[in-house]
Amino acid sequence: MPAPGDIALVISDVDGTLVMPDKTLSAATIAAVHALRRAGIGFAVTSSRPPRGLAMLVGPLGIDTPLCGFNGGLIVDSDMRPIEGAALAPDAARRTLDFLHRNRIETWLFDQGNWYVTDPDTAFCTREQRTVAFSPTAVDDLAEVADNAYKIVGASDDHARLAAVETELRGLLGGAASASRSQPYYLDVTAPTADKGRAIHAFSRILGVPRRRIAVIGDGSNDIAMFREAGFAVAMGNAAADTRAAAAAITASNAEDGFAQAISRYILGDGRDPAEATQQ
Repeated sequence: MPAPGDIALVISDVDGTLVMPDKTLSAATIAAVHALRRAGIGFAVTSSRPPRGLAMLVGPLGIDTPLCGFNGGLIVDSDMRPIEGAALAPDAARRTLDFLHRNRIETWLFDQGNWYVTDPDTAFCTREQRTVAFSPTAVDDLAEVADNAYKIVGASDDHARLAAVETELRGLLGGAASASRSQPYYLDVTAPTADKGRAIHAFSRILGVPRRRIAVIGDGSNDIAMFREAGFAVAMGNAAADTRAAAAAITASNAEDGFAQAISRYILGDGRDPAEATQQ
């Protein structure tokens, strides 16, 4: 466990970690982030979401660090201006689209600021609109916008099948792209240099914080890459077994304010409820 004063920056995943299952921020989570700030510890987020889908977190959490979306594929400032990023190669994007189409997997495509779908009325699209707080653009063929793709998503309620598709797609793409599930029902395909491990290196460089002084919190298999690169890693209680095994510590689930508990127990080391600490 980190000693008091060891951690200078906390970087959190968003869905399944920072937000509740209904995609809202709990009072305890907001209090925990403000408690970090009072302790002189920075806070940042990295997510499979597009950067535009992180904007709603900035005000409630007082985020003043860059926002990292697309699993590390695009880092922007608070005005959504790109700082650095990596788009998918057009050939890799088209091969991904063709593969997912042949496997009858619902597919979306994100460029730097837009979300494209062929059918905006699916249950997954409705869920995602609530999550990212903006609507998709419908197109006849996603190949029309493949030249500027930052992320392609395959969505399916058949989690086992999507896991098999993930394995097969990785073999098909080789080193041309990165494919990993951010949730059991979402398969994210990004540039090969876009993963959360590289995001930790980018935050370290941009903010001037050594990686050994960065703590990370996450729940998905795509978070394992950042667990490997940070000084201290916490897995959520709702994480899969492989994600929990890759972390140095485990907290409660996101339905039980596990993020706030992790901040209090492992980062601030005071054992207090952050919501109570804000009242003192």
